[in-house]
Amino acid sequence: MGAKLDLGRTYGSQTRVEEWMTAEKAGNKGADVLSTPMLLQLIEEAAMHCIAPILSAEQLTVATHIDLEHRKPIPVGFIVRTEVEVVQIDGPRVTFAIQVFDERENVAEGTHERYIIDRTKFLAKLEDKMT
Repeated sequence: MGAKLDLGRTYGSQTRVEEWMTAEKAGNKGADVLSTPMLLQLIEEAAMHCIAPILSAEQLTVATHIDLEHRKPIPVGFIVRTEVEVVQIDGPRVTFAIQVFDERENVAEGTHERYIIDRTKFLAKLEDKMT
């Protein structure tokens, strides 16, 4: 690792919900709100950005688990704010607490787990699987 990863490290991001991000566009007719898969992508991006500065060039992170309660809809045009915080470090396993807000309220929360892995080993395993 480039630097030491500490508990309490946080990252937040904001994104305006666009039509291409909706459940409607993913096939759920009549649900013109942020889709859960897009919400998950925003969470993963925030978690990756949170710990990217401490990774060496030879490392990357992969998602291994998510426990997400998506409680409220987020309409097109609203700003969604995603906040992650490192709450547990167990060797290469990093667990994040997740909170997501729109312009009015908390809309989702949960936990997300990522592993810090060696990029070369990961690519070698991928290559083995492809052959």
